Amino acid sequence: MDRIAHFSNLVDQQPDNILFRFSLAQALVKAGRSADAELHLRRCADAKSDWMIPRIELGKILLSRGQFDEARSILTAALKLAIEQDHEDPAEEVRSLLDSLP
Repeated sequence: MDRIAHFSNLVDQQPDNILFRFSLAQALVKAGRSADAELHLRRCADAKSDWMIPRIELGKILLSRGQFDEARSILTAALKLAIEQDHEDPAEEVRSLLDSLP
């Protein structure tokens, strides 16, 4: 069973399990299905106010679609979390993404 089918099945069985949702989102992004991943990333970000990674991934999706204002807002929140949580590499990645915004 492929990863998308596997995690889709798990999300169907436990729709409130955000770890399953995040894993599904990652598999979808990897398969080039970022639009399908967006809902799951938003649910993850909404469920945990201190979860940085779903925000970074969501920000990248929004950037790729030219939704710069929303991407800026989400990436700014992700940068704040990265700094607060002392995650240097993600902070640098997010700074670079923010710097790329028009």
